[in-house]
Amino acid sequence: MLHETLGTMHRAVLFKKASDNNTVQCTACSHYCAIPENKTGICGVRKNVNGTLFLIVYGKPVALHIDPIEKKPLYHFYPGEKVLSLGTFGCNFRCDFCQNYEMSQMKDEDRSGNKVDYFSEQLEDWSPGRIVQYAQEKNIPMISYTYNEPAIFVEYAHDIMLLAHENNIKNVYVSNGYESREALEYVGPYLDAANIDLKSFRDEFYRKLCGGKLMPVFETIKNLYERGVWLEITTLVIPGENDSDEELQQIAEFIAGIDKNIPWHISRFFPTYKMMDKEITSYASLERAREIGKAVGLKYVYVGNVM
Repeated sequence: MLHETLGTMHRAVLFKKASDNNTVQCTACSHYCAIPENKTGICGVRKNVNGTLFLIVYGKPVALHIDPIEKKPLYHFYPGEKVLSLGTFGCNFRCDFCQNYEMSQMKDEDRSGNKVDYFSEQLEDWSPGRIVQYAQEKNIPMISYTYNEPAIFVEYAHDIMLLAHENNIKNVYVSNGYESREALEYVGPYLDAANIDLKSFRDEFYRKLCGGKLMPVFETIKNLYERGVWLEITTLVIPGENDSDEELQQIAEFIAGIDKNIPWHISRFFPTYKMMDKEITSYASLERAREIGKAVGLKYVYVGNVM
């Protein structure tokens, strides 16, 4: 095993000591949280214990399923194949429209990590070796790190990816794009494909509705493309929030400016979590977005989540 253990926790790799007392700085995502002793970062699962950062959810997936690769969605990466999908508790975003909020927002308000500690201990242990062995037994050619944000359990993902790579199994990220440059360096050699959520083209949207910023998402998308990782982009179209023609065109032009062959998935919003008062995205709005994407030169634009 690549990590020091403490109870059910494993020592993180992506952190550094801060200058004051036992505070540490997490470098797993673009928040770069400064975490005081006995507290967790924004994600709720990376905990400072006596000046060392530990990952609470290492080896403890809360979801483990076999999916079609198209569900990620990835339409141009081994279409028709199955993928073993896994995710944990926690997230570095707090999106008001999160579809997996029961998993992603499992954290204490004081960020102590106690709730995650407890529930993680109740979960069955899935070591990286067991994950890869299961994929081999089921003849599944890919593993996807999804459901919540893989950046927050990056050490667990990394150790699975390393073993998967050695056994000719592909690795897929489904992410909000908030990885740090350090995290992309860490997993980049083993990452084969990614679907990145580009939720909006406005920093205000990210700050208000997600608890993040837009620019790191741009940087992650460009970084992955430059690394040669197969890339597809998803935008959840939310009525009254990011569905103007102007914003949809800005998103489409950004993608086309990188590569017109990058598929763009336009996904339908359904009321959930803290956005129960919103309407379902109309099909006409989705079709309009598709036409905008085509008009700027994107070769592959898909309307999803309509059934």
